[in-house]
Amino acid sequence: MKLTQLATPALVADEKILIENMRAMEDLLHGRKLQLRPHYKSNKCSAIAHMQMGFGAIGITCAKLSEAEDLADSGIEDILIANQIVDPEKMIRAALLAKKCRLTVCVDSEDNARLLSRAAEAAGSLVHCYVEYDIGMRRCGVTSEEDFVRLAKIIDGLPGLEFSGIQAYAGNIAHVVSGEERKRETRANEQKIVSLTAKLKGAGLEVKAVSGGSTGTSVLKAQGGVYTELQAGSYIFLDSTYGGLESLPFKNSLFVLATVISTREGLAILDVGVKGLGVDQDPPVILTMDGERIDGEVQVNEEHLKLFGPSGELVPGEMVKVIPGHCCSTVNLYDRLYLFDKDLVKDRLMITARGCSR
Repeated sequence: MKLTQLATPALVADEKILIENMRAMEDLLHGRKLQLRPHYKSNKCSAIAHMQMGFGAIGITCAKLSEAEDLADSGIEDILIANQIVDPEKMIRAALLAKKCRLTVCVDSEDNARLLSRAAEAAGSLVHCYVEYDIGMRRCGVTSEEDFVRLAKIIDGLPGLEFSGIQAYAGNIAHVVSGEERKRETRANEQKIVSLTAKLKGAGLEVKAVSGGSTGTSVLKAQGGVYTELQAGSYIFLDSTYGGLESLPFKNSLFVLATVISTREGLAILDVGVKGLGVDQDPPVILTMDGERIDGEVQVNEEHLKLFGPSGELVPGEMVKVIPGHCCSTVNLYDRLYLFDKDLVKDRLMITARGCSR
């Protein structure tokens, strides 16, 4: 089937570039201390997770317990939930899931650790724990070395739990356009981790892993030698927000196919809106089917994309490729991802964790 025979809007990825991006990450990390634990929120597709494992990933990171359950059901054996699980029912589910795979969760409070311990003990399982350290994201995590060491010691003494390392994610610098600023902020964060690690070792605690990082800081993390796990997810797809960053060895592979449904002077309307495009970051970029950029002012409504002053002539019925502003939130809007090579559809992958938001 030809790519242009798909009903639009449709989520598609260039198969060759997708694989090239996975190989580029494998090459980037080859021989480094840093190992890949890619984030599932970017693709939510178990088939892609297994492809990433084939390109050197040591396990998969996810945001939600339901995503972890989907991964384990597909046969992934090493899973990190890079979030806190505090709901009693979810803690029981997590403890049971830990009997099926090597499960790690993030913890940032003593109460949560003790409740998680009870669930693990009741299930007869072992839950690995990363204590989360807030190094600038201002989201979850403890904020001082003293609180971190105290909590790590508590976890280390609780039945059913094992302190396994540090979660330190700085998504606030992932999209900083200036390469020098990204480098400066990354190196400052690494010094915080070096200091914390010394305190933990001084307290007799082994730090088996330091986990975090993103696509935008992947090259810097590989060079730094402080982190041991990289949680990059968008590297396989990229998006228009990542398009402005320097020095990344990855290319855009993900698009939403859309159709021009109406035109008038200085305006073209596409059949995709916020129900088919993640618009929580930069605006999408419009390309011809041959990959030529179509410039113009973009406005995204519920069901439509308005392109004011398009730089090329567009006619109703013409198909275009849209690079989404945010690949992760876009993927979650679709049931399937079509892989293509040139103008032919090569495969269809199900987005198995679509809607897994709990």
